[in-house]
Amino acid sequence: MSHSFDPLVIRGKSLIPIVQGGMGVGISASKLSSAVARENGIGTIASVDLRHLHEDLLEKSKTNPTEEKYTKLNCIALDREIQKAKNSAAGNGIIAVNVMKAVKDHAAYVRQACESGADAIVMGAGLPLDLPEMTEGYHKDVALFPILSESRGINIVLKRWTKKGILPDAVVIEHPAHAAGHLGAATVAGVNDEKFEFKRVIEETLEVFKNLGLESEKIPLVLAGGMANFEKITTALKTWGANAVQIGTAFAVTREGDAHINFKKTLAGADTEQVVEFMSVAGLPARGVRTKFLDNYIKREAKLQSAAKADPRRCTQGLNCLTSCGLRDGLEKAGQFCIDIQLSAAFRGEVDKGLFFRGKDPLPFGNAMRTVQETIHYLLNGFIPVATK
Repeated sequence: MSHSFDPLVIRGKSLIPIVQGGMGVGISASKLSSAVARENGIGTIASVDLRHLHEDLLEKSKTNPTEEKYTKLNCIALDREIQKAKNSAAGNGIIAVNVMKAVKDHAAYVRQACESGADAIVMGAGLPLDLPEMTEGYHKDVALFPILSESRGINIVLKRWTKKGILPDAVVIEHPAHAAGHLGAATVAGVNDEKFEFKRVIEETLEVFKNLGLESEKIPLVLAGGMANFEKITTALKTWGANAVQIGTAFAVTREGDAHINFKKTLAGADTEQVVEFMSVAGLPARGVRTKFLDNYIKREAKLQSAAKADPRRCTQGLNCLTSCGLRDGLEKAGQFCIDIQLSAAFRGEVDKGLFFRGKDPLPFGNAMRTVQETIHYLLNGFIPVATK
């Protein structure tokens, strides 16, 4: 696809400067990621709880559930999704796997992604300080992308990685004021802190590179959050000096997206007034659509937090999906609901029960659903194609 932007180069492979963000549970899997890769972009599979995409694995998880069994089933699902995505992409683009550091079994998913032949590992929702150790033995084959929100975190991660002789193949800079899902700020009010402004973070990150002697390494910078707009992409790549953008919600609602049709309609039909920030169970701010569930929860949030009490029985079937959970661990400043239950309901298209993460900004085609190819064509050229049936 022709465009005027410089290519994103990863491990010598020339790509379009578009990265599809990882979205779970089951929102970005093999179908969506391979569609993006076929356009020579980076398609991303979200590793969290992929067993929901496979009826046989979901059925097996109902009998004698244990933490170890869930991990094994999710690893089987991850392997299946990677294989399907790689086969469908047919050598085009890159198939990445997003692994949340906040998930208790993140190391197992990283290892499975490497063993299954993923081209890249993307890690956020916590400082990915030990990602090089988790991918040991696969450094020649797997690119590493840490997700961070400000230069201080980037500096900390780079100092740790360089001591191991490892450099990131790209750094994803995610702006908490615009991105969907879990956000890289300490509080809801903190998502708008000036330290997260893209232009500032890029400038400070280039200074970090210089101070660490890495200015000649040409580590690509990828901006995430509110970037599904041709004018913004042009500014980011041609004025600020970014190398690519990462986009989630706009890809989640494409026809090739792995999500249920009700999920797509909920995200695409929400205007900016229906998008709200709240505290997730992981103790980080989050952003989602004001559905019946979320509205009811927000009304009761203060009362639930004041009565927070550690109780492992509150965890879904007694299993620990997150390293730290507000509901299970009784963390009064964190969310008091089971995120696995709510995200799984969203995956199934249950609008009244689900938690629907969404970016803050308008989508390129409003509430219309277009193909991945049409979406990428707009992102790279600013041209909105005539709708196809």
